[in-house]
Amino acid sequence: MFKRLFGLAPRPDPSIVDAMYDRIVAAARQPAFYARWEVPDTPLGRFEMMALHMFLLLHRLRGAEGAPRDIAQQLTDDFFREVDHSIRELGVGDMGVPKRMKKLAGMFYGRVGAYQAALDAGDGAGLAAVLARNVRPGVETWPQARDLARYVIGARDALAGQALAEICAGRVAFPAAAQMAERSAAA
Repeated sequence: MFKRLFGLAPRPDPSIVDAMYDRIVAAARQPAFYARWEVPDTPLGRFEMMALHMFLLLHRLRGAEGAPRDIAQQLTDDFFREVDHSIRELGVGDMGVPKRMKKLAGMFYGRVGAYQAALDAGDGAGLAAVLARNVRPGVETWPQARDLARYVIGARDALAGQALAEICAGRVAFPAAAQMAERSAAA
């Protein structure tokens, strides 16, 4: 603990963490989310998809000790650094950034808890409801929430099937949302 506090603990290889983060970004930017499932292609909609994919990878790494735990922490730190940077790019001044960061951190951790609870309970309908509430707030009905929930469950299962050593080497693979969207449309 003290080694980490004073910066003496070994840090994960930055190239591995960067590769993992790039995969999260690519997964979150899949066109099917925005074109087929009507996730708003706005800064907040993109935040939702990034938060969702961060959750999925953190869920896979949860409970692991050593390098996976360190990688999860570094990914989380990088995610919030990117959120901070994005807020500044949107024109929020230095005085407003901490307030926005606190709100977005609360949103992120609230989503992590809600997604975790729904997945742990095996509650696909509950997961769809949580996704609808978070991704499309204020929209009375969003039928695509069921499709996104199926994607989340499929992504969780796909990540669970990947060897932890492969993931921690930066070779994490998220499923293709377009293929899942086509299966949902055919069903």
